[in-house]
Amino acid sequence: MTEAHVSEERPIWRRIVDFPLVAMVFAILLYAFATAFAVQLGKLVPPIGAIGTAAAHAIIAVGLVFAVYKLAIARLGERPRDDLPARRAVTNLGLGLAAGFVIFSAVVGVAAVADVYNISGCCSTRELAMNLITVAIVPAFMEELLFRGILFRWIEEFGGSWAALIVTSALFGLAHIFNPNATWFASFAIAVEAGVLLGAAYMLTRSLWMPIGLHAAWNFTQGFIFDVPVSGINQEGLVDASLSGPELLSGGTFGLEASVIALVIATAVGVWLVVLAVRRGELMQPWWVRRRKQLDDPLAQTFA
Repeated sequence: MTEAHVSEERPIWRRIVDFPLVAMVFAILLYAFATAFAVQLGKLVPPIGAIGTAAAHAIIAVGLVFAVYKLAIARLGERPRDDLPARRAVTNLGLGLAAGFVIFSAVVGVAAVADVYNISGCCSTRELAMNLITVAIVPAFMEELLFRGILFRWIEEFGGSWAALIVTSALFGLAHIFNPNATWFASFAIAVEAGVLLGAAYMLTRSLWMPIGLHAAWNFTQGFIFDVPVSGINQEGLVDASLSGPELLSGGTFGLEASVIALVIATAVGVWLVVLAVRRGELMQPWWVRRRKQLDDPLAQTFA
């Protein structure tokens, strides 16, 4: 029996609830509830030092959102699926971590050759644990689950892969306009270089593990290793470094993410991943196109 026929047999209320955009709204509400509840639970954590408190808050936030995702969000919609599977989790996470490190190291390398990134001293490890928690792990998990695990997933199921890639990239860039030292160009750069890269990683693997790894390593590499501001927020790096020269090359006070160097390198990798995803048949057509094909041809595939 085809997906279209099964859909017709379900009661009207269930079809409404399972409709992609409605399921997305429910998922956003569950995510918001989990994060808000985590904040309240965090207030109950007794003082245990800066790092200990940060770690406790991270465990509460990530653990609670992970549980809500597994128990509820992954089960929503016409085609329930778990984008945080145990299968290949370590492999995809590891590939993402390696790719994030290599990509931003390449960005810093080109910036150094262009003489807009310069190291003045070395070396500090006092902020290692704090940076791992607050700059890498928590933002990567929370943001990827929202932007790729919820928004991309159901926008794609409704409007297709291209619409999901464009809309979530734009929203991801727009979300960074409120960061310190942000400009509209910085927001645009984040949308294109990071939005496309992370969205493409999700399309290619149909898993959140690779984009989480990419996001975490991207932030940690630029902030903790190379002492570059992370989306406008200054960090303590292993080295002491500074950015100077034309803002188009240095990114100014926002950091290298707002430079044409990162824009070119990261976007190129993102486009390459999109091409790989298309070649693997991971391009999804809009909901109405899939539905029409399924009504016309019971053997029609979900993906293009």
